[in-house]
Amino acid sequence: MLEAVAGWVPGEPVLNEDLPDAWQVDDAWVRTRTGIAGRHRAGVGMSTGDLAYEAARLLVGGAGAARTEAPAGVSARMTAGASGGMSPGAVDAGGAVDAVVLATATPDHLCPGTAPALAARLGLGTVPAFDISAVCSGFVYGLAVCHGLVASGLYDRVLLVGADVYSTWLDPRDRSSGVVFGDGAGAALIGAGRAGAAGELLAFDLGSDGDGYDLITVDGGGARARSVDQPPAEGDEFFRMKGRAVYQHAVERMTGSCRSLLRAVGWDAADVDHFVPHQANARILRAVAERLGIGAGRCVTHLDRVGNTGAASIPLALADAAAHGRFRAGDRVLLTAFGGGLTWGSAALRWPGAPVGAGAMTVGTAPRGRNGA
Repeated sequence: MLEAVAGWVPGEPVLNEDLPDAWQVDDAWVRTRTGIAGRHRAGVGMSTGDLAYEAARLLVGGAGAARTEAPAGVSARMTAGASGGMSPGAVDAGGAVDAVVLATATPDHLCPGTAPALAARLGLGTVPAFDISAVCSGFVYGLAVCHGLVASGLYDRVLLVGADVYSTWLDPRDRSSGVVFGDGAGAALIGAGRAGAAGELLAFDLGSDGDGYDLITVDGGGARARSVDQPPAEGDEFFRMKGRAVYQHAVERMTGSCRSLLRAVGWDAADVDHFVPHQANARILRAVAERLGIGAGRCVTHLDRVGNTGAASIPLALADAAAHGRFRAGDRVLLTAFGGGLTWGSAALRWPGAPVGAGAMTVGTAPRGRNGA
């Protein structure tokens, strides 16, 4: 079951009027096409592991060897934890964390995974830790993985983090991606519980279609690029997305996945209290919600303030909504996401009650690099 969620984004927002002049865009142009007013960018020397750490320690600040203070510049806009006396920006984990799962498409290195270093940095000792890569579907895939780890009895509590630093991938000449993507991290605690309780993770629907492998890519850097005896093509190190085809797939796959999941849990669209889609762009979100018959008032979005943050987008949206008191214990929540691969997934859950859930969407400036912790 879901116990708690928190989110963290770096620095001050990069507003539409701050975008490069060479892109020849203005605020109205970007808002009309994407629904985005601003996004956050990681600073020099700040990696996915740094953002993941900042989000994770909002939840497990007391679970490791030492509890750390929130970074300088952290917003006070957050929900207090269940326990009194916590340091700013930390929520009592309520017990040990037995494993760490990091969903990311932008790991600190191709090898090794980023999760083991994150677990060590949090003071969690030698717990198992691993990365999963499902691009923007990563958090939903991660929820299913963590649910399985707990439901199997293998572990009692798992820390799930979705984090991406897309700014390190973006071609400075590519305005289509540059206006959309932002950097951020969100974290969740998944623990054991009883059926029917608030926070219960009810069901999942996951899928993939490798025939669309080339629609969202970074061609350079991996084993495929290294296997050929020729230098990489110019720009192969940058993120590329075939926007029109991705839009069509995203709408169709997320809509179909949600419909399948609603049938599985016995909900009608009218039964959904909150619909939380991957924050890709406003047009995709509206199209999926309209096809499902879910009104705008039940859609949870914060895309306008942070852009598309990849695997971080759903936990950031949940944390922000929770911090604003939008959720009540037992509310029926439907999550859905779509990403490269192609991958997609949906999850149905009941929102946790106040005694076990806490939300935060925090803005701050992280230390530069791992040695700054």
